Amino acid sequence: MLKNRLIPCLFLKNGLIVRSQEFNMHQYLGNPINQVERFNSWCVDELIYIDISPSEEYDLRRDDHKIKNAPNLLEIITSVSKKCFMPLTFGERIRTIEHIRERVKLGADKVTINTAAIENPNFITKSSEIFGNQCIIVSIDVKKKDDGSYEVYSHLGKKPTGMNPVEWALKAENLGAGEIFLNSIDRDGTAEGYDIELVKSVAEKVSIPLIACGGAGNYEDFVTVINEGKADAVAAGNIFNFKELSTVLAKKHMHKRGMNVRV
Repeated sequence: MLKNRLIPCLFLKNGLIVRSQEFNMHQYLGNPINQVERFNSWCVDELIYIDISPSEEYDLRRDDHKIKNAPNLLEIITSVSKKCFMPLTFGERIRTIEHIRERVKLGADKVTINTAAIENPNFITKSSEIFGNQCIIVSIDVKKKDDGSYEVYSHLGKKPTGMNPVEWALKAENLGAGEIFLNSIDRDGTAEGYDIELVKSVAEKVSIPLIACGGAGNYEDFVTVINEGKADAVAAGNIFNFKELSTVLAKKHMHKRGMNVRV
């Protein structure tokens, strides 16, 4: 039986880690090198970095972090991968096969693709054929509509697509995706718990692993989204940013509640 993975998800904006809420409000927290060093010592299963910067060119000429004069995300990937001792995923701003190749060459084990996959679904197939489907995670950002139905959004949660998340997840799987990263825009940064209805609706239809993200407020939320939402893995950001040994404590709680986690 596959173990339930616990995956910190760190959002990068202009080269710094930020706290995200509903894809709009962003509070700067620190640099990505310090964070990866913490998670190394806390024995997390994997680590995901999602770049949400408004521009590809960063202004990193600051005194409060180690990365200086790095002009783009690729140099950040290089610096992080040298210190990361766990499977490493990078996402966003991936539009071409060459973008994936660059990230893998610099140390990424996996990538998440979102907008490019929506605009050109065959990109999923081509990517998985070249790099293997274990490398390709399709990220799906979802917002709940007033009528209670769900809609997939692209362009960092800014553009509605009219697509249903269950139908899109199934299509992504059929096209060659190795995993689904399902993120609730409404729950992002709220600490109100995962959208169990959304997660379960997708998890019960796809056969590839589903990573749930968006809304974790306490360690029991991880248990709930696995037991009730049928998620294979849980991802979260804010809950791990403000407390020492948070992932260690989370895993201990999950283990006590009968979750199949690596401790």
